[in-house]
Amino acid sequence: MKPTPNRYAVQFGFTALYLLLSTIVRVALLCWAFPVATLSFGNILSILAKGLVFDSGVAVFFTVAYSIYLLLLPQRLNKTWFNKAFTGFGFFLALLIMIFSFFAEFTFWGEYEARFDFIAVDYLLYTYEVINNINQSYPLPLLIGGVLAGTALLTWLAARAGMFRASFQSYTPLRMRLVITGGTIAIAVLHLYLVSNTWAETGKNRYQQELSKAGIYSFGSAYFNNELPYDKYYIQEDDKQAFAEMRSLLQSGNSKYLEPGSSIYRHIADTAAAVKPNVIMVTIESFSATFMERFGNKERITPVLDSIAKESILFTNMYATGTRTVRGMEALTLAVPPTPGQSIVRRKNNEGLFSLSTIFGNAGYDRTFFYGGDGYFDNMNQFFGNNGFDIYDRLRHRLVGDNFPTKRENFPDSAVHFENAWGVCDEDIYSAVLKKADEKHAAGKPFFDFVMTVSNHRPFTYPEGKVSIPSHTSREGAVQYTDYAIGQFLKQAQQKPWFKNTIIIFVADHCASVAGKNEIEVNKYHIPCIVYNVPNEVPREIPTMCSQLDIYPTLLGILNWSYNSNLYGRDVLAADYQPRAMISTYQLLGYLEPGKLMILGPQHQAQTFHVKDSTGDLQSQPMDSVLLRKAIANYQTAYTLFKNGGMRKL
Repeated sequence: MKPTPNRYAVQFGFTALYLLLSTIVRVALLCWAFPVATLSFGNILSILAKGLVFDSGVAVFFTVAYSIYLLLLPQRLNKTWFNKAFTGFGFFLALLIMIFSFFAEFTFWGEYEARFDFIAVDYLLYTYEVINNINQSYPLPLLIGGVLAGTALLTWLAARAGMFRASFQSYTPLRMRLVITGGTIAIAVLHLYLVSNTWAETGKNRYQQELSKAGIYSFGSAYFNNELPYDKYYIQEDDKQAFAEMRSLLQSGNSKYLEPGSSIYRHIADTAAAVKPNVIMVTIESFSATFMERFGNKERITPVLDSIAKESILFTNMYATGTRTVRGMEALTLAVPPTPGQSIVRRKNNEGLFSLSTIFGNAGYDRTFFYGGDGYFDNMNQFFGNNGFDIYDRLRHRLVGDNFPTKRENFPDSAVHFENAWGVCDEDIYSAVLKKADEKHAAGKPFFDFVMTVSNHRPFTYPEGKVSIPSHTSREGAVQYTDYAIGQFLKQAQQKPWFKNTIIIFVADHCASVAGKNEIEVNKYHIPCIVYNVPNEVPREIPTMCSQLDIYPTLLGILNWSYNSNLYGRDVLAADYQPRAMISTYQLLGYLEPGKLMILGPQHQAQTFHVKDSTGDLQSQPMDSVLLRKAIANYQTAYTLFKNGGMRKL
C-alpha cells in the first residue's frame, strides 16, 4: 500500500519506522534480560506501554524541526531539488543516529544492564578513551560499515515504498500544515513538561525500570539533570535535627566536637604513642569480593590476594558506596556519603576540601595520585591536584592546562610496556609507584599514595604470557592479571629499604556489576579490603559491616593517631561502633544495617526493606522511622556541608 500524498509523509514514515525499530530493540533487550529479571506478565505489559510513550516522545523530538520546516516551505519549492536533497539528507542522518544509538544501547546494556544514564553522558565527553575502548573491544570498522549499510538499506526501502514521492508530489493546504505542525510541537512540549524519565522508575524491579526507558530519552534526561539537589527531590528533616542526629551517630568516647550546630568537625584523641608508617593505597578497578576464593570463588584467579589476605587485616563485610570509579574515589578520599547525581570528584567547587590528604598533609606526608590513564578523564586531576596530591599519570590531553597548585608528572614512553584505551597496564603503574617511593625515601619524606589501576576494565587486555587466560578474553582473565601484577609489585616492594615501614592497602573502587532485579542489589556492593604489612599487628579478619568511609578512621585508630576530622567514617574496632554502610546509584541512596535497608529516592520517597543474608534479596517492610532518621542524617548533612562549603579545610 503506497503512502497517501501528503507533505508530511516522510515525517510520518520516519515516526512509524522509529517506533517499530525501537520496539524491536526493547523486545530484544527484554529477551536478553528475561532469564534473570523475574518479570511478570503485568511487568512486561507495563514495559511495553511505558516504552511506547517514551519512544513516541523521541520520535517527536527527532521530527519537530523538520515539521516546522514543512510548515514554512512554500508550495512552489516542494518539488525542487533543494527540498529533495534536504529531506533525503535529513532522513538519512536522523536514521543513522537512530541506528547507531540502537547499536550503542546493546553494547551499553551488555556492560551495565541499563539504558543510557550519566555514564553515557560522561563517555560522550571523553572521546579518546571511549572510542579506543570500543575499537579494542569490538570490530569497529565492521560495525560502522554495518550501521551505514543498514541506514542506506532502510532509506532505499523508504524510497521504494514511495514515502519521498508522496511528500514531494503532494499539495497540503496551510490550514492542515498548521494542524500537523502545531500538533507535533504540542506533543513535544507535553513530553518535556509531563513525562519525566523517573516515570519509568516507579516499579520495584530494576530491570522493569530500565527496559521501560528509551535510550535516547534517558540520555537527554541524564545530560540535563547531572546533579539532583537533595533539598529539592529527597525527604528531609529540619537541618538542626539532621545535624543533631548525625553528630550523635559520629560521637565516640575519644572524640570532641570543635564547632557547634551544623558541623561534624571534631578532634579524635589517642593517648598511646602514634605510629607513622608510609601508606600506599591500591584502588583496584571493578573488583568484587566474589572474585576471591576467600569469598567463594572456585576459579582460583586471585592466588596472591587470597594469600596475603591471610597475612593481613581483612575486612570481610565492607561495601562500596557506589557504582563508578569516581564514587569510590570520593569515599576513599573524603569519607563522605554519596550525594545524588555526580560524584563530588566531578563537580564544581570541589577544591580545598577536608580529606585524607588534609590529615596526612598535616602530619608531614608527601601525597601522590597515580593513575594509569590520563587524569583529565572524569576530572580526576583537577580534584586530586586541588586537594593536595601531586599527579603521576599518562598525559594525553596536551592542550588542556593544569589548573592546580601541585606537581604533575607524566609516564615517559620508555616506562610503558603495555597500554590500552584506559591507560598503562598495572605492572607499569606499580613500577612508577616503586620509583617514586625510592625517591621519597631517599629524601627522608614519609608518603601517602593513592594508586588507581585500570587493567581490570573492558577491553580486558594486558601483556601476553603473564597469566593462563589469554588477553582480551574475559573479565576473569583481567582479574587474574590484576592479581599477578600485585604479586610482582609486592616481590619488588619487599626488597626495598622502606618496605618494613610501609602499609599497603588493597581495596576496590566498586564492584564489577551492580545490575539485578532489585532497585539496589546489596550483594553487588560487597568489596574486599586488605590492609597489609601493618606494624605490630597480627593478621585478623574484621567481620563487622562497614563502608569504604571507615578504612582510614579504623587504620588511624590502629596507629594511635590524634587528629582533627571532618570525615563521616568511624573506627570499626571501637567499642561503640554501630555497623552500617552507605550504598547508592545515581538517584537511589541506600542506608544499610545488618538485615535491613532504607532506600531514599527522588520525589521524596523512602522505603524500608529486609535483606536476606544468604541472597541479598529485598523484602518490603513497614517504615522503620529510626532507620529513616539515620539515613536522612547522613545524606542530608553531607549534601548541606558540600553545598554550603562546610567540607572545606578547617
